[in-house]
Amino acid sequence: MRKSPDALMLFAAGFGTRMRELTRDRPKPLIEVAGKPLIDHALDIAAAAGIAHVVVNTHYLGAQIAAHLAGRSITISDESGEILETGGGLRKALPLLGHGPVLTLNTDAVWTGANVITELLAAWDPARMSSLLALIPCDHATGHPGTGDFSFSAEGRITRGEGYVYTGAQILNPAGIETFSEPAFSLNLLWNRQILEGRAFGMIHHGGWCDVGRPESITLAEAMLGSADG
Repeated sequence: MRKSPDALMLFAAGFGTRMRELTRDRPKPLIEVAGKPLIDHALDIAAAAGIAHVVVNTHYLGAQIAAHLAGRSITISDESGEILETGGGLRKALPLLGHGPVLTLNTDAVWTGANVITELLAAWDPARMSSLLALIPCDHATGHPGTGDFSFSAEGRITRGEGYVYTGAQILNPAGIETFSEPAFSLNLLWNRQILEGRAFGMIHHGGWCDVGRPESITLAEAMLGSADG
């Protein structure tokens, strides 16, 4: 069993309902930001971090995503029969990812600054951690409303609270995920267990992050990327 993650799960199965008309005939991961589909922004981060083992889950208009990824060394975890949410989706994909902790990354955000996967790998300590979530302060979370998802202590342990937004990037040891009886469930259930065990940690991403979950966020994301390139 590996201790340092070398496999990445990309979540790409959602309906993208907040994107309204933009996802009527295409899945959200194929919406373009700065001339590139969102899923390719995520794949660029993985490639720059040296992660070659990538699994992508699909459900809504999944054939379009599979066609877009054809010819690349990427494995599809097909959820066409039933959407499984993040927890069920990861559990279904584990035979494709291999044993031990894995990286996961959402496909509805863009990033600037340090490579978030590289940051996670540098901070990962399997002796203390079952999860390590990449967070960003609320006032740096472009396109994301609200007061945050987590607080964390001086030693980096997270609790439910305000102040920091989960960016959709993490390292997770999925041990125990098989004990949830529901076929579809959120990874929040596993995080809650790890928080109680004192084994859920956070780290702050050093750079920009934009949640591309709504049509108006596309312009925000492109402005952020353009500023970083300028």
